[in-house]
Amino acid sequence: QVQLVESGGGLVQAGASLRLSCAASGRMFSMYSMGWFRQAPGKERELVAAISSGGSTLYADSMKGRFTISRDNAKNMVYLQMNSLKPDDTAVYYCAGSTYGGLRRTENDYGYWGQGTQVTVSS
Repeated sequence: QVQLVESGGGLVQAGASLRLSCAASGRMFSMYSMGWFRQAPGKERELVAAISSGGSTLYADSMKGRFTISRDNAKNMVYLQMNSLKPDDTAVYYCAGSTYGGLRRTENDYGYWGQGTQVTVSS
């Protein structure tokens, strides 16, 4: 069983930066692919970014160049650096883990989820 705990959300102004962290339990963490998803009010949950066990990354088009996903296997941590935040980035952000090692784009590929952390960007 893997437990994921997100932190780092908050209220910021447009243009600011935030760094989200996800702490994972379990000895197999380095073999998992990890992802960040978000869900805004009234919208479906969407992929933000993903990172494979080998460190390959992918991003949703609207986040490319602004967000960076990274991982530290020694610490069982995944991070999401978010720069140039916009009001449209306001959402609950979820960390997710998949036992598949390669990059995964869809929710159904992820079996482990954190409780989410709220990010609010004011204009």
